Amino acid sequence: MASLNPLGPNLDLRKAKHLLRRASFSLTREQLNTFVGIAASEAVNLLIKDTTNVLVEPYDPLPTSNPDGFWTSSTELPNSFLGQGRKRGFVSAWWWYNAMQSLTLKHKLSFFLHTSFTVGKDSGVGAATYFFDHLNLLDFYALGNIKTLAKKITLDNGMLDYLDNTQNNKNNPNENYAREFLELFTILKGQQVGEGNYTNYTEIDIQQAAKVFSGFKKRNDRSDIDPDTNIPMGYININQHDLNYKTFSNAFNNQVITGKTTETGAFEELDDFVEMVFAQPETAKAYCRKLYRYFVKSEWDQEVETDIITPLAQILMDNNYELLPVIKTLLSSEHFYDADDGDATDNIIGSIIKSPLQLLSEICSIFSVTYPNPNSDPLRFYSNFFFNFIHNSYFKAAGMELHNPDSVAGYPAYYQEPSFDRNWFSSNTLIGRYKLIESLIEGKNTITGGNIYAKLDAVQFVKNKIDNPTDPNLLVSEIADLLYPESIDSDRINYFKSFLVDEGFPDYYWSGTWSQYLNDGDDTTVRTRLNALIIAMVNAAEFQLM
Repeated sequence: MASLNPLGPNLDLRKAKHLLRRASFSLTREQLNTFVGIAASEAVNLLIKDTTNVLVEPYDPLPTSNPDGFWTSSTELPNSFLGQGRKRGFVSAWWWYNAMQSLTLKHKLSFFLHTSFTVGKDSGVGAATYFFDHLNLLDFYALGNIKTLAKKITLDNGMLDYLDNTQNNKNNPNENYAREFLELFTILKGQQVGEGNYTNYTEIDIQQAAKVFSGFKKRNDRSDIDPDTNIPMGYININQHDLNYKTFSNAFNNQVITGKTTETGAFEELDDFVEMVFAQPETAKAYCRKLYRYFVKSEWDQEVETDIITPLAQILMDNNYELLPVIKTLLSSEHFYDADDGDATDNIIGSIIKSPLQLLSEICSIFSVTYPNPNSDPLRFYSNFFFNFIHNSYFKAAGMELHNPDSVAGYPAYYQEPSFDRNWFSSNTLIGRYKLIESLIEGKNTITGGNIYAKLDAVQFVKNKIDNPTDPNLLVSEIADLLYPESIDSDRINYFKSFLVDEGFPDYYWSGTWSQYLNDGDDTTVRTRLNALIIAMVNAAEFQLM
């Protein structure tokens, strides 16, 4: 029986790896050691910390003769700067670097919010500074209240542009944002009951929601600051706001929102509308299904719907849509660790294919990949390493444009049945995923060419992180225990060992080779073999899963 009961035994290595992979972008051996042997609830509490960003804002080192620098804090209009596409990429670089600097649920939940309130940074969000504000808003509410975010994001300048609500006026309604707010961001459709009408809302509700949203405008100069978040926001032009009563369908019990004639009143209408939508149990269930798919597994049966999704939705509603009570319950539960039935290997652990973002982040953290520091070497970090290699080459080849999904529905891995996360791994994306580790080991872009100014040092990794590097069997086993969701058997150990010891040679061949390197410092042979081993183990099927 699927169970939300707290996990009883303390975390072993297998369960600690599972939690850290699902709950963070950073994973190191030292972090794993900290979590092994403690209770699941304690482990989750350690991950819930609102860390301060190491990088306060992104930096544009271009043009090299006169860099735009910290353009997001400039008093100039955001759209007055050149190179907006590049700058939006640099904002993603800023976000990723911060996510890599601490072990926290914050950035994993921030990305979850990105999949729930989707914008495409290169397909309508506007100038890069508005996108920076948008990500700051997601970060602000990552450990907070998703209902409050639904109100705040309506006034987000990037969202106002992306879904055209800045063009929504009382005499010329634009229903784009209203439609996506209901269909994708909150309650979702439910079963279709007629042309354009669904169980959870109707076309009438979209029309009335558009009236509630009318007159909310983008503030180009970012001069309106939200007092709760201190983040720039849009404004209400009351002259373009529909002042009439808004009457919703039977899906919302025919609720009427009174039209208001003041700016304060327009915000009250927005508040009333969001409260109405979030009062529906289906809204809570929609978010809990998204959370389940994001953290646990892409598909589930009726038992999970009854015993996991439904009670989580009730917890969400009981806590007025605060995220953390639900997250704590889920990530501390027997179900999350596959411990609620007789077969602990058939359901959860190792069931999700890693996104290109997760793959990159794990490789960089596990292997202590060195890449340029954005403070001391911003040109090489932002431009050469992240934008040219990670953003424009690796992510695109691997089938993920970071913060820029193909549509407002988001990344297919999080919504498109029946494939879901299997969309990340296909004949079109395979080469991009496999070339990542080769590029990092060689220090050059093996996908499209060029110096990436980053390096994975396999010799130093083994020397500093592996307890038994002289024994090829133990070396392979230790690396596998760090990389893979499950332990590997002797056949797989022997396969990977063949990259260290040629067929027909005894194990002591490697032992002697390693000892000789320690004695004379010549790492030529061990580096060649360890590079081949790491590439094989990272590109193995086991590492594609989490």
